[in-house]
Amino acid sequence: MTTERITRGHFGRTSRGLTLGTGQNVFIGTDSGATTSKISAVWEDGRPVSTRLLQRPTGSGKGPDAVVAGWIAAINEYLHTHALGWHQVLGVGLAIPGPFRRYGVLDRSANLPASFAGWDVHTSYRRALEKAAGRVLPLTVGNDGKFGGVAEAQFARGSRRASVLMLAPGSGLGSAFVGPDGLPLDGDTLAGMETAHMPAPLHLLGTPPFPCGCGKNWGCIETCTTLSGLPYLLAEKIVKYPKHPLTRSTAPVREKALALRGLAQKGDRMAMEIFDFQARALGLHVANLAMALDPGIVVIGGGLMDPEATTEKFRERYLRILRQSARPYLWPAQRKQLKVVPAKLGELSQSIGAALVARHRARA
Repeated sequence: MTTERITRGHFGRTSRGLTLGTGQNVFIGTDSGATTSKISAVWEDGRPVSTRLLQRPTGSGKGPDAVVAGWIAAINEYLHTHALGWHQVLGVGLAIPGPFRRYGVLDRSANLPASFAGWDVHTSYRRALEKAAGRVLPLTVGNDGKFGGVAEAQFARGSRRASVLMLAPGSGLGSAFVGPDGLPLDGDTLAGMETAHMPAPLHLLGTPPFPCGCGKNWGCIETCTTLSGLPYLLAEKIVKYPKHPLTRSTAPVREKALALRGLAQKGDRMAMEIFDFQARALGLHVANLAMALDPGIVVIGGGLMDPEATTEKFRERYLRILRQSARPYLWPAQRKQLKVVPAKLGELSQSIGAALVARHRARA
């Protein structure tokens, strides 16, 4: 499966899905999810080699060795497709869900099999890359949400010098804060910007604390803003709409939750109320983070902002409610200057971001 995006601004001009670079060497970005992994690359000047995303199954059910082998095979395919060779690869970045026990070593992740806890992914991947390239390649490993923020930040600010906060609600809530230097905030234990598990302002939202996969019981904001919380929100709304088709449906709860986005775009009142709630919750989260981070730009990503998955009307409504919810809690200067914009790179962001961070680290 491939995804084609047309980028512009700081990423340069494109032609039929390809961005023309000024150099011949590249940095590879690998984005590993629970079910699919994606490969992208950037030239030495930071522009994408292509706006076509190579996506292949991760194969996590087969274990870590199979996952690494799949990444190498996908890179080989990517290089061949773009008439590149391993001798042109200067470094590799890996975006993968945390948390981490230490740099490059996974802890228990909600998105990967339990057997992956303790996996030294940095060492495993570095050795495989060395074998494939015939030489040692620098490898940078980091949180997928943060690396996605790096790419979106470069696109959003263009030539402007500004810090960027990115929030990407999907199955969970990806979060990143990218400084003017283009690098993400990691923290001393690599858990910086795990904002998904900050407590939501439940007294303002009028909802109880929903259970979260992280184990915290204080009402993680992730459960109010993402797919993980939709079953709980649906259970509350069904009481108000006893005649709704989903109330009578015998489908599994997750299947009902997945149907909500399509229903909302068709004007279904119950579904719209649920996404209005999520937009309001995320707006309050933006205001909360603005108090600590004071970003110049906020980028909202995830599937809800994907033009191929949602209508323009749906996206505009969501962002309008988000902005309105955040505004009363911002400082006066922030109300004037803070920009809230939709993400533009979609599924490209995390793999491109991984390549950009590899480039940053190599240049440093």
